[in-house]
Amino acid sequence: MTDVPHRPFEGRVIRVDRESLTGPDGRPIPTEVVRHPGGAVALPLDDEGRVLMLRQYRPCIEAWLWELPAGKIDPGEAPEDTARRELAEEAGLTARTWRKLGEVVTAPGFCDEVLHLYLARGLVPVAAAPEEDEYIEPHWMALDEALALADGGAIRDAKTLVALYRCRDLGRSRGGGFEGRV
Repeated sequence: MTDVPHRPFEGRVIRVDRESLTGPDGRPIPTEVVRHPGGAVALPLDDEGRVLMLRQYRPCIEAWLWELPAGKIDPGEAPEDTARRELAEEAGLTARTWRKLGEVVTAPGFCDEVLHLYLARGLVPVAAAPEEDEYIEPHWMALDEALALADGGAIRDAKTLVALYRCRDLGRSRGGGFEGRV
């Protein structure tokens, strides 16, 4: 960064900074950046090879989406702890084992958000506690069914698509699906 940012907006989740960043050739790049603390995504997969998908209403696009449990990283919170918290709050589950599936940047042309993707196995039910402004319907389905929804365009949420495809590829690298494996 070559100058002190001007902050035209700061909200409870994001802030917008107007600043001059430095390009790889050293030239300044005037830009507006949406600053986001990042988030974590949990892909809950049970011993029968079923994934818990959430049908969630998103007011910003005025539509219901198929998604995985996910949420914003709180200050001082590790990404895996965020995934654990969101899995319990949104899906009513905890998991005995966690595996990182990687990270994705959501919109690098204007936003610095990084999402951390996790596979959650060894699932145990707990009481769900969604936030007051969340509209969530949990649905269990076979991983293959979720992948078919993704392939057919019914799943439009980018973080969910990436996590599902990475889970599929992980299963292939293990010599097949996940049925019965922890």
